[in-house]
Amino acid sequence: MTDEQAGTPVLAFFDVDNTLIHGASAFHLVRGLRAAGLITVRDIVSAGWKHARFKVRGENDRHLASAQTRGLEVITGITVADMAKLSDDVYVRHTAATVWPETAALAQEHLAKGHEVWLVTATPTFLAEVIARSLGLTGALGSVFETSDGAYTGRLEGAFLHGEHKAVAARRLLTETGADPDACWAYSDSRHDIPLLSLVGHPVVVNPDQGLAAHARASGWPSMRLQRASIREARRRVRRDAATAGGTPGT
Repeated sequence: MTDEQAGTPVLAFFDVDNTLIHGASAFHLVRGLRAAGLITVRDIVSAGWKHARFKVRGENDRHLASAQTRGLEVITGITVADMAKLSDDVYVRHTAATVWPETAALAQEHLAKGHEVWLVTATPTFLAEVIARSLGLTGALGSVFETSDGAYTGRLEGAFLHGEHKAVAARRLLTETGADPDACWAYSDSRHDIPLLSLVGHPVVVNPDQGLAAHARASGWPSMRLQRASIREARRRVRRDAATAGGTPGT
């Protein structure tokens, strides 16, 4: 019997950038927007530099704010239908190749145990949902962009889903589903996601930045590197702890 069959849902939250995929998903969207003629060469050169830096050094508050502002500008006036098509194309052409097979396999391990797997990301919802659907996950919580008359207005609807706002969104979903936070999981690489990781009983840091690595050591949180031995241990942890909570032991 799985945990959800027993009547209590178990949720596993996965950050996207540098946790589920290598690099920044927004950069792939930038590439798609450029191919569609919606942004300039200068924009994509700037985004490329920031993407390379992000892959090496992690998130930077100033760059995140800049990317948010510019992202709102460039999608203004694009129809919801066109963005949906563009997001599908971006995933197939760019994002799919950057998905960490090991992290995706770990997400599948949770699904096999009857857990719900949700992406929680600052990435726009229209792109995050494509990633979740393509990987067979339960769903995605992302930054919601306002629409009017079937087109994007260039304004956010609610908060940019970053830092504490991720924890707020995840907490809301836990309440809606009736899940016990102590039985749930969260995975991230960033110090900004300490509120999200602290929300659940099974926080796991993945390729952590320096701030998160230090916090994880002090808190006794397990740390996963995208290496075979580390992935095997992470998958065993899911099987073992799910079994302890009443799930079906893995084979």
